[in-house]
Amino acid sequence: MPDLSFEQAIQFAQALIRIPGLPGQEGDVAARVLAEFKTLSFDEVWSDEVGNCFALVQGRDDGHRLMLSCHLDVVDVGDAGSWQYAPFSGDIADGFLHGRGAMDIKGPLALQTYAAAQFLADRPAGDIIVAHTVLEERGGWGMEYLLNAGHVKPDVVIIGEATAGDICVGHRGRAELIVEIQGVAGHASAPQRARNPIDVLPLVLPAIHEFATTEQRSAPLLGSATMAPTALETLPRSRNVIPDRVRIVLDWRVIPGSSAEELKETLDAFLRQRVQLPEGWSFSVVYSVEPQRTYTGRTRDRRMFTPGFLMSEDDPMVQTAVAVIAQHTGRRPAVRPWTFATDGGYSCGVHGIPTLGFAPGEERFAHTNRERLELSSARVAYHAYPHLIRALQAVPPRTGFNFFT
Repeated sequence: MPDLSFEQAIQFAQALIRIPGLPGQEGDVAARVLAEFKTLSFDEVWSDEVGNCFALVQGRDDGHRLMLSCHLDVVDVGDAGSWQYAPFSGDIADGFLHGRGAMDIKGPLALQTYAAAQFLADRPAGDIIVAHTVLEERGGWGMEYLLNAGHVKPDVVIIGEATAGDICVGHRGRAELIVEIQGVAGHASAPQRARNPIDVLPLVLPAIHEFATTEQRSAPLLGSATMAPTALETLPRSRNVIPDRVRIVLDWRVIPGSSAEELKETLDAFLRQRVQLPEGWSFSVVYSVEPQRTYTGRTRDRRMFTPGFLMSEDDPMVQTAVAVIAQHTGRRPAVRPWTFATDGGYSCGVHGIPTLGFAPGEERFAHTNRERLELSSARVAYHAYPHLIRALQAVPPRTGFNFFT
C-alpha cells in the first residue's frame, strides 16, 4: 500500500522542484510524474502526443467525471544568485517549501496527485482524471490540445493554481496584439529618402491610449479590461538604418465573451476612425505569433491569445465548493477570480466545462525569486481535497451551468 501522507506528497513536490522544466522542455518532469503515477498504482497511466501526463481512478459511474489539473512547466529562474534559497533545491525552511515551482505549480501538482490516489482504495462516485499539462506558461497548448482531441471528457475541472485556499471562479483573457506602422526604410545618412515610421508614433499612440481608457468592457468580479503598451520594436534593427516598420506591442487583458478575431477587428476599426497617417505611411493590427515546440517534437506557430472565463457565484458547483471548504478547513473561502490566466480559459471559456480553482499558495510569490509554499496551509488544503472531490461529483446533473464565456 503506497504512503499517501502529506509528508510523502511534499517529498514528491521537492523531487519535482529539483528538475528544471521550462515550457517545451518538460520531458524530465513528465517522466518523473508518470513514474509517480505508476508507483501510486493508478488504474491507467498514459501521456499524449504533446506530452501531457494522465492518470485515472475508475469510479462507480454514478457521479460526475472530475479532472484535477496542474501544469508541468515553470518559468525561468532569472539570476539564480538572487534567490534566498537555490531555485532548484526544494528546500524546506521556516515553514515553507522553497524553489521554482513550489507554489506555481509543482507543490499543488503533488497534492492533487496524492489526493486522487486516496480514492484507489475506496472507489469514487465518478472517474477521477489527473491531467498535468504542457506549455501552460506559454498560453496553454497542453490543455487546448487534450480537450480539442476529445480523449478526455471531464464534467468538472479543478485547477491547482494558487488560490490561498479561496475558490477561484475565473479570470480575464489575454490578447497580445501588435499595431505595426509601415514606412519606407533608408540609410540614416539620407533621411529625406525614407518614410520613418517613428515620426508618426505621436499620431498613433494617443489613439491607443484613448482606446485603452474609454473602450474597455467590465464584468462582475473581474472588473475592467485593461490594455497597456509593453514594447516598441523597430525593423530592421540596425542603428544606422531608418526602419521601415515600428511595432507597438499591446498586452490586452480582456473580459470573456469576445473571440480573438472580434477583439482584433474592434481595435483595428477604432484606430482607423481616429488615425489619419500622411501619404507614404500605413498601419495594420495583427496578433503576435510565437513558434512553439513540445518536448515530444510537435511544433506550431501560436497566436498569442488566451481565453478567459467566469463562473457565476450562484452556480451549484461554486456554492458546494464554498460550503465544503468552509466545513473542512474552518474558514469560509472567498469567491474571486485569479489575476492571471490559467488553463481554465480552455476548459470553461472554450468548452463550457464548469471549472474551479482551489489550492494553497499566494499569488504574490508566483514568478518571483521568493517563490514558496506555506506548508501549514498546504496541509489543510491536502486534507480538504478528498471532501471537495466527493462533493462536486455528487452535485445533481443539470441541463446547463451558470457561467459566462
